[in-house]
Amino acid sequence: MDFFEHDKLSALEAKEKAQWIAFAPVVFQSSRVLRDSGILKAVESNGLSFDEIVSQVKLPMYGVRVLVEAALGIGLLTFREDKYFITKTGWFLLNDDLTRVNMDFTHDVCYNGMFYLEESIKNEKPEGLKVFGNWPTIYEALSKLPAQVQKSWFGFDHFYSDYAFPDVLPEIFKNKPATLLDIGGNTGKWAIQCCEYDPDVKVTIMDLPGQVEMAKKQIAQKGLTGRISFFETNILDESLPFPKNFDAIWMSQFLDCFSDDQIKSILKRCYNALSKDGKVYILEPFWNRQRFKASAFALQQTSLYFTAMANGNSQMYHSDIFIKLVQAAGFEVQEQKDMVGVSHTLLVCSRR
Repeated sequence: MDFFEHDKLSALEAKEKAQWIAFAPVVFQSSRVLRDSGILKAVESNGLSFDEIVSQVKLPMYGVRVLVEAALGIGLLTFREDKYFITKTGWFLLNDDLTRVNMDFTHDVCYNGMFYLEESIKNEKPEGLKVFGNWPTIYEALSKLPAQVQKSWFGFDHFYSDYAFPDVLPEIFKNKPATLLDIGGNTGKWAIQCCEYDPDVKVTIMDLPGQVEMAKKQIAQKGLTGRISFFETNILDESLPFPKNFDAIWMSQFLDCFSDDQIKSILKRCYNALSKDGKVYILEPFWNRQRFKASAFALQQTSLYFTAMANGNSQMYHSDIFIKLVQAAGFEVQEQKDMVGVSHTLLVCSRR
């Protein structure tokens, strides 16, 4: 991947990009309002005059004027023959699910807290989380966050994993594991899909008490309580043991929530939780294993959510750094499958 090996911009292009960075918060918020106010939707099918836009969206004339003029500079609208038209970028902002999920997550979960990014980096704590309350990490807070924040957080988290799950289920179950430990099971989506895919597997979800309670509700609605059990724990407390003798241990977008040392600690305890021939399956989006520069960019920026909002010490990892941590915990990577779903890599690990 040579996305980041050379500076390819001219001086003029570089200065223009610098202005985009300087006004990035303004660009983001005005783009979001253009989307949510209905302005982009109004002009999507046919060009509209300024007065027609004002009439359709029912906003003050002044507000519409500053928004559509900003949209011209951003590149969301064009203007010709006294009418505004949506651009391709505007269309994606309005209609693309990936863009919507990322924008909602940035606005609802990250935006206010990012003001404390510098403080978070200096203190190695998620100082931005205080905009929602007093918790050490966002994971203890998830079940208590405002409904819209929860919706955007889970929407972001599930969007990427939902695309990946169908690709990896055959890989996990080709060895017919009888027992599977789902670490960081969240709302139980993966556990439910495992039980629907294989009628014989028994799954244990291991997570914080708040997440376990959310998962229990989903699983009860599916009638799978008899096949899915729960193990409540704080995985950062190394004095608390893991349950034992699992044929498979599954972690999806989980280990990126921890620091280097914490990842090694978790994996060492996974080592002892496996049955004799058990395997650990790790699903992660590595920024250096992406097909498109935009994907790498999105993952690199998501790392700063972990810095300011989540826990202050984790990130979306470079695969080389991550695999060294896996090896330091006593595992070898038997298989590495890239481009799973939108942006993931599946690591299949066994004891050395």
